[in-house]
Amino acid sequence: MSHNKKAEQLLKLREEAKKGGGAARIKKQHDKGKLTARERIALLLDKDSFEEIDTFVTHRSTAFGLDKKLVPGDGVVTGFGKIEGRPVYVFSQDFTVFGGSLSETHAEKICKIMDLAMKNGVPVIGLNDSGGARIQEGVSSLGGYAEVFWRNSMASGVVPQISAVMGPCAGGAVYSPALTDFVYMVKNTSYMFVTGPNVVKTVTHEEVTSEELGGASAHGSRSGVAHFAAENDATCLKDIRELISYIPQNCEEKTPRQASAEPDRSKADALDNLVPLNPNKPYDIKDVIGGVVDKDSFYEVHEQYADNIVVGFARLDGRSVGIVANQPLSLAGVLDIDASLKGARFVRFCDAFNIPLVVFEDVPGFLPGTDQEWGGIIKHGAKLLYAFCEATVPKMTVITRKAYGGAYDVMNSKHIRADYNVAWPTAEIAVMGTKGAVEIIFRREISKADDPEAKQKELEAQYSEEFAHPYKAAARGFIDDVILPSETRKKLIRALEVSQNKADTVPKKKHDNLPL
Repeated sequence: MSHNKKAEQLLKLREEAKKGGGAARIKKQHDKGKLTARERIALLLDKDSFEEIDTFVTHRSTAFGLDKKLVPGDGVVTGFGKIEGRPVYVFSQDFTVFGGSLSETHAEKICKIMDLAMKNGVPVIGLNDSGGARIQEGVSSLGGYAEVFWRNSMASGVVPQISAVMGPCAGGAVYSPALTDFVYMVKNTSYMFVTGPNVVKTVTHEEVTSEELGGASAHGSRSGVAHFAAENDATCLKDIRELISYIPQNCEEKTPRQASAEPDRSKADALDNLVPLNPNKPYDIKDVIGGVVDKDSFYEVHEQYADNIVVGFARLDGRSVGIVANQPLSLAGVLDIDASLKGARFVRFCDAFNIPLVVFEDVPGFLPGTDQEWGGIIKHGAKLLYAFCEATVPKMTVITRKAYGGAYDVMNSKHIRADYNVAWPTAEIAVMGTKGAVEIIFRREISKADDPEAKQKELEAQYSEEFAHPYKAAARGFIDDVILPSETRKKLIRALEVSQNKADTVPKKKHDNLPL
């Protein structure tokens, strides 16, 4: 065979691989509002940067006539490319080939790029769209899943792992995305569940659709399994590109830096009068974030889940930071089980990848009630506390208003080794709110008074004057400064600059025993 013939043969095989399951199946994918595996990669990565690996891999199974159905690539496209010039590894399951089902070789392809990603210190992005384990292969496909899960666990905290669920993801398959750092879903075309609607109906007699049981809205707002819910495939892939811009390539790198951008003047100017003097009146903590961080740089995570706490990435003077903030607009900003889990998970990601933490605190305490106590608020609240305690990245806290009780300790207080803690003049740092404190301390005086109501108000005013401010904490060095809200950005930027080379350690151990 001549050189030309050999070259022609290669090009022909490449073209065959690119066709996936063929034109009819590709049309079916498009009709569902979904892009193909290769179209997704093209949108995710910089133009012409994708280098495919294992294009010609086929399965090795002979059972059920599979030896007569060999498709190059075996239902997953794998390789590496770039996002804004920075390398990433990617796998994209191809639903047009065997329904994207995972075979032994399909799993081997995914494992190969995960091994390379860890070795080379590069993020892994998985685009999931699969009918699950390839039933015809039996335990071999299950073994393949476990090989992937093990690598997810080993890569955790070494390189960022991002999952996009862009079609079905059911049974054991859900545990790979669940082990990764961030999960994206697409509304109306993707779903995740361990057992599907039919099994649910058989076992529990509940009637439920795939979308209700495990769609993007269910996991984005109710379970918290998904961090992001996108309108369509293209938006999802664009969002992943944006996320990558905030995070380092691996655990040994510092965060990427971009040009600084001053916040909108109107947002910055509004800070000094933003917090209402009435402690029961809410305000939007996102207005605080918007007035402090670089313009349009806040990238919110878990927006629809546990909205009494706000987490996400932002930039301060071009440097990437992780934001954790109580939200007075929702449940007065209290910490509950879901908020604690959401905050803890985010804090641990930031710490694993050297992303400094900035906390905006306005917290009246933990949510009371039997639901919370029996649901384990003690154990789950301890996760957020633990996450802040073990974090060794630069940690900064701004107390905007309430910092009450144990929640004050939990929210990155000086006592758990935060680096820079400041308060606004509106801050109240105390064991509890004025009303509750007065009712306990002065119970007898109030009950004996001629006018108990007037006496309570008088004592509340005295207590407020004495305790509902930041200066007792400042006097003890528990906060480093009391600042004007309009000074916050400048002060945080300076604190961030000076702590860039922070070196802190935790005691030698095999690993921690986080209160799960």
